Amino acid sequence: MHSLISEKMLKILLISLLLGPVWSFYLPGLAPVTYCKSADVTTCQNDIKLFVNRLNSEESVIPFEYHHFDFCEAAEDSSPAENLGQVVFGERIRPSPYTIKFGEPQTCTILCATKKYRSNDAESVKKLAQLKKGIFMNYQHHWIVDNMPVTWCYQVENQMHYCSTGFPMGCYVDKEGKPKDACVISHEYSQSDTYYIFNHVDITISYHNGQDEDWGKYLGNVLGGRIVAVKLVPRSINHEGAEKGKCTDPAAKPMAIPATGTADIDITYSYSITFQQNQATKWSSRWDYILESMPHTNIQWFSILNSLVIVLFLSGMVAMILLRTLHKDIARYNQIDSGEDAQEEFGWKLVHGDIFRPPRKGMLLSVFLGSGIQLFSMASITLVFACLGFLSPANRGALMTCALVLYVCLGTPAGYVSSRIYKSFGGEKWKSNVLLTSMLCPGIVFAHFFIMNLVLWYYGSSAAIPFFTLVALLALWFGVSVPLTFVGAYFGFRKPVIEQPVRTNQIPRQIPDQSIYTQPIPGIIMGGVLPFGCIFIQLFFVLNSIWSSQIYYMYGFLFLVFLILVITCSETTILLCYFHLCAEDYHWWWRSFLTSGFTALYLAIYCIHYFFTKLDIEGAASTFLYFGYTSIMVFCFFLLTGCIGFFACFWFVRKIYSVVKVD
Repeated sequence: MHSLISEKMLKILLISLLLGPVWSFYLPGLAPVTYCKSADVTTCQNDIKLFVNRLNSEESVIPFEYHHFDFCEAAEDSSPAENLGQVVFGERIRPSPYTIKFGEPQTCTILCATKKYRSNDAESVKKLAQLKKGIFMNYQHHWIVDNMPVTWCYQVENQMHYCSTGFPMGCYVDKEGKPKDACVISHEYSQSDTYYIFNHVDITISYHNGQDEDWGKYLGNVLGGRIVAVKLVPRSINHEGAEKGKCTDPAAKPMAIPATGTADIDITYSYSITFQQNQATKWSSRWDYILESMPHTNIQWFSILNSLVIVLFLSGMVAMILLRTLHKDIARYNQIDSGEDAQEEFGWKLVHGDIFRPPRKGMLLSVFLGSGIQLFSMASITLVFACLGFLSPANRGALMTCALVLYVCLGTPAGYVSSRIYKSFGGEKWKSNVLLTSMLCPGIVFAHFFIMNLVLWYYGSSAAIPFFTLVALLALWFGVSVPLTFVGAYFGFRKPVIEQPVRTNQIPRQIPDQSIYTQPIPGIIMGGVLPFGCIFIQLFFVLNSIWSSQIYYMYGFLFLVFLILVITCSETTILLCYFHLCAEDYHWWWRSFLTSGFTALYLAIYCIHYFFTKLDIEGAASTFLYFGYTSIMVFCFFLLTGCIGFFACFWFVRKIYSVVKVD
């Protein structure tokens, strides 16, 4: 009966974590906006604003702002404010020249003056070349209406529909007549060695009129509602001098741009607007059709079950050691009454006089542990907020903003842990310890970030962090994080030295020859396999969200995987630490950190595999940026997992030696 109740409680917990991001999707105060046709109604708006975001590509890590490709622009005076996370992620949201009135359909509306590219004008040739390059590398538009991504839905394999949050600039047919990317979807684009620019969009705005909800009564008889979906279909149309009516002509020729040659090109941009009522979808669930196109839940459950099997296996091993082997060892050791029986000691009991001997490079280890605790605390709190719905995709940039703010505000535990560990090693250079804790690891990350930012600056990318934002990041680092690290170190050094359960001998014990299985390097290499096995499936979806512009929203799954990672790193390190102690090898300080931290090397190998098998990134700059950002991720993951393994092993060693009677 008890097991059934426990099983039910586990299922309830898993389901609640899974659905948490959905149930509380609009907690952060993203209030709904009601639109109506009449501008006289004060409770609703008439103008629908369409914002454009950066353009990115799966073939390049370098995104660009909207105006980089010479599209129709609007005045940027009314650009929405961007938070720190949006700026760091490279989002550049700008107003667009599209004029949309609720309930007023439009047909083939010309967006702006015709763009003329002349072969005898160097500036025109340069702009046209940029446009062709963007089409060739499949750069994608990302538009926003009512804080919701504008989607492009099309049919894929198995008669299924996929809704993408971006749509391409155009498509290219190579010299052999083979269509690339978006040209495959339409048979109209077939001329070889030709670029087709999507200069027309058919936008369909779906709305819920609120008749079955309380807010609908404020509209009365006025045509109005709340937007629940915005979809578009991009097309290529040759307007021939901005002549209207071509958009509805099925025989209209596409806007073709020859790949070679010096012909004069005139491009006219246009759009059509259609409104349709959708009573089946409510405003609170309007993201569902987008999120359903993301990775399937069944694969996520398979990932969780796979990880749980590994955790149960490790838990059984640890339980067997703690309850059987260690219990028998401790009972036998505690029964020794005479000095003659002392010769019967063996295994981990023999190294009690050296087990807490300070390690080499204790300063560096304490600094890594302080930074690891800072990252661990940041990740834990961020995931909790994400599971509560505060960091949903609707709240743009919130995830990165939350992570950055938490990191700089958690300098106190970093300084405290680093100073306490360093003091337990007998260290006296407390100034160096505090400075290294606050500067070393953040400095390594910032140096990587700054070098990659220089590359983005050189290419004029929208992902390049503006100078004043860099100054703001440095101000957060030196003005908030560093002082808080000093405060934590002050309290840490004021605390008495951690009292160890056994005394350390003056003369170190000689370590016997080790077998290949108990040597440091094989043990460390084996230590990262199981933790990585628990996360690699979830890691695939995380990398997709970073490099393939997919929305990641299943934070409940991610939180569960994070807990499983913590348990797996802890248990793996404890197991290997016990085996090494039984082999009379007492050098466990660095080994416990590196054993679980070695998971980061498998993460790096997987990222390399992902680069060559899943991505189509081309160019030296994009490759450099990919591996640069990957190195930052791997380094932070190394600190995080190493810290988890160390403190699990630290607790285990103190626990077993505290219950053994030592003369």
